[in-house]
Amino acid sequence: MPITVDYFISMNSPWTYLGSGRFREIAKRHKLAVNVKPARYAEVFAQTGGLPQPKRSPQRRAYRMMELKRWRDHLAIPIVVEPKFYPTGEQRAAHAVIAAGLQGRDALALSSEIGRAQWEMEQDIAEEATLLEAGKRAGVDVAAVLRAAQEPAELDAIWEANTLEAVERGVFGAPTYVLPSGELFWGQDRLDFLERALAKLA
Repeated sequence: MPITVDYFISMNSPWTYLGSGRFREIAKRHKLAVNVKPARYAEVFAQTGGLPQPKRSPQRRAYRMMELKRWRDHLAIPIVVEPKFYPTGEQRAAHAVIAAGLQGRDALALSSEIGRAQWEMEQDIAEEATLLEAGKRAGVDVAAVLRAAQEPAELDAIWEANTLEAVERGVFGAPTYVLPSGELFWGQDRLDFLERALAKLA
C-alpha cells in the first residue's frame, strides 16, 4: 500500500509553487498517493492567528520579498516575485484541481503548472485560458474535467471542507504536507524533513 500524503495548498502561494516540483519528485521516488487539497487560506489565517500578506507589517512584507529572492536564486526557479496578477481569484483554479483529483487525473501536476502560470509566466489564474494552458502542460484536459465535475456549488463545498479539515488538523500555512500519522511539515523548506520521515516509514 502506498503512503498517502495530504497536501494542503493555496492556489495563490509562491511558496506552494517553489516546493511543487521537488514534492512531485519526492512523490514519484516514494510512490506516494497524494491528496491535493486546495484550501481557503484567508479563512485558515483567520482561525489560526495568521494575516494575509497585504495586511502584514511592512517589516514582514519586506522580509518575505528577501526570502522569495533567496529561494528563487537557491532553487534556480525563475519566479517573478511581484507578478502582475497577485493576489487573484482562486476559485476557478481550485475547482479545476479539485475536479481533477476527483476524476483520478494528475491534480499534483496541474496544481504545479497553475503555480508556474502565475509565478513564472505572469498569467492570471482566474482566467479560463490560463488554466487550459496549464492543463495542457500537465497532461490534464481542464475543460473536460470541469464539464464532467459536480456543480460549482459542490466543488465550492469541497474547497470549504478542505479548509475546515486543514484547521482541524493543525494546518496554518501553505504548503503543508501531512502524513497518515498526522505529522505536519509546513513549508517548502521542510521537504528534506518530509523525505526523511518517508524513508523511515518505508
